[in-house]
Amino acid sequence: MKSATALIAFVVVACSALAQTVTTSATVPITLDHNRIIVDVYFPVPDGGKTRVRGWVDNGNADLWISGRLAKKLALQPVGSPAETSPEKPRKVQPPRELQIGTMTVQLSGLKEATAVPGTVIGGGTSAEINLPSTVLRNYDVVVDYPNREFTIGAPGTIHFQGSPVKPNINGQNGLIQIPGKIEGETHNLALDLGATVSFISSDLLPKWQRAHPKWPHMTGAVGPANMWGMKDEASWEMLRVPQIQYGGLTLKDVVVAPFPVKELDWFEKRAGVATIGLIGADALLKYRVGLDYGHSAVYFEQLSKMPPINMDVVGLILHPEPDERYTLLGVADYEGKPSVPEVRVGDILVSVDGGRAKGATMGQVWSLLEGSPGTVRTLVLEREGKQFTVNAPVCRFLAPEAKKASSKAHARQR
Repeated sequence: MKSATALIAFVVVACSALAQTVTTSATVPITLDHNRIIVDVYFPVPDGGKTRVRGWVDNGNADLWISGRLAKKLALQPVGSPAETSPEKPRKVQPPRELQIGTMTVQLSGLKEATAVPGTVIGGGTSAEINLPSTVLRNYDVVVDYPNREFTIGAPGTIHFQGSPVKPNINGQNGLIQIPGKIEGETHNLALDLGATVSFISSDLLPKWQRAHPKWPHMTGAVGPANMWGMKDEASWEMLRVPQIQYGGLTLKDVVVAPFPVKELDWFEKRAGVATIGLIGADALLKYRVGLDYGHSAVYFEQLSKMPPINMDVVGLILHPEPDERYTLLGVADYEGKPSVPEVRVGDILVSVDGGRAKGATMGQVWSLLEGSPGTVRTLVLEREGKQFTVNAPVCRFLAPEAKKASSKAHARQR
């Protein structure tokens, strides 16, 4: 009898220890969609079950977003007066209490409210129904392993961080991170924003750098990862490739940067709580494992890949995701002084790329169809005024670094 009692006690203790082990941290696979870190998250629902949705790891945003569909499914109550809670507009709701990532329970109860975005996702062209903002992530240890496509989240002190530590400025109120960087011999703060698809620099600075360095690759129009949300002004963005940025202990080379409008940068700076000129986005960090040790105010970078991603070898379209899940054209980027796809017009609807349908796809899925080796021809089906037509569109190497321009042209000629 005693041995049976001892065995039961041992099993209880072992199970308890196992439960504690599996809930202190979790590592799950990443879907890297348009450079956005997308993971599966689970919620308990009122009927006693749980629902799985796609979550976006967004440490550069302090606000919790949730889709209107998920808010309804979780029976989240509105915050504010009825006049402020129209289902056709973003509205404030009570946040969920918790969510689950792998075996890890992540608490959301410390948040006062969430913004419910009408529809099935929190942004056009993405599959995410919720984001994981800095105000949630700051309570945990976090690792984003881009080359191995893994995301780890754990209780403070449970993760052994690897790589070189950097001392950042972390806003104590919202968890937003700024790291000193050096560009053109001058030191500036730059946010670490793994939720941004590309890097952004003050629109006051970019024209000055371009005038001072006319050989730096530049172009008009946000293609590839710079086509972030499909906002109207993305078609006129003056893009630049900066040869080198010192960022913490890193030397980031050939960084694609988009302009950060002054008005938006002022708001961004106030939210950060320190002077800043912009942010380093995911596109510049795809070779690295990035660790966020909020508890000890440290960020870790470990380079796992030596091959830089070819981020701007694409068909030169600028796209806008519509509410009906179709994609329309905002513009066409020039290549070597001419429109890269002269047959298309603003407002055309992109139907398919090499047979792959655009409607219902995420922005990342569409751009994966539009990328390739320079000189490759993609067959586009478009719609204009109710009629479909076909265009053969070349893949171009936009913002090619000087060292790669010659090999890119030779490769194109061979094709």
